[in-house]
Amino acid sequence: MKNKMALIYDFDKTLSPRDMQEFHLYKRLGYASPEAFWSDCDKLSKAHNIDGILAYMYQMALSAKDITRKELVKEGAYVEFFKGVKTWFERINAYALNKDIKLEHYIISSGLKDMILGTPIAKEFKRIYACSYYYDLKGHILWPARVVNYTVKTQYLFRINKGVFEETNDIDLNRSTKDEDKYIPLERMIYFGDGLTDVPSMKVISDNGGSTIAVFKDDEGAKKLAEDLYEKKRAMFMARADYSKNSRIEKIVKGIIDNVASDCHLDKYR
Repeated sequence: MKNKMALIYDFDKTLSPRDMQEFHLYKRLGYASPEAFWSDCDKLSKAHNIDGILAYMYQMALSAKDITRKELVKEGAYVEFFKGVKTWFERINAYALNKDIKLEHYIISSGLKDMILGTPIAKEFKRIYACSYYYDLKGHILWPARVVNYTVKTQYLFRINKGVFEETNDIDLNRSTKDEDKYIPLERMIYFGDGLTDVPSMKVISDNGGSTIAVFKDDEGAKKLAEDLYEKKRAMFMARADYSKNSRIEKIVKGIIDNVASDCHLDKYR
């Protein structure tokens, strides 16, 4: 179907108000508070010059000796969401279909894929690209399988763009593809993010004619960061993280869908 759009979301602090480890998992890891867990991750990263995402994955593996993959998936049930998220997909999909546009939703996150799979919204996404582990036969963590950090996120934009969804398929990803053969053009993508980790992806999308939205929770620091992303043109729009009916986010996205629908209609005469 030619008239497709991709809505691409970061996860932590974009759809959910906190990092996913902070709802319940930190307790399973033996920490009294989320701050204690992140403090250990930060110390490990600085002491050994480890990538920040790899540092938290290592610290988790070190502390999660009795936690299996199945239990990590179950931890997803504790994750909370911003207002309106759970009904967002049905509403926005219906609006787009009325405009003859099919929406596909994707996650690109530095969080844990297995935890996201355990959330009630997991079924809404065509693909979930996030950090993951390689497990032994009993489901215990052996090694990081996928690490998704700031710049690695951009790889997945091009996977969606070309329709090369399998993460082990680098040959087709890097092969030259004619514009008319691409699965979803970058200009028909909307990227939702909350902070500096999303800047490379926002730049790729905005530089290629797509749309970017900086979302923020009810916190002065988060709002200031979103304002900075907007003022420096890293994000085209900014909005409070409220996905409910008639919210600012919904109005922005509907406006973008309207523009794409209009372009698709005009394409018939080109």
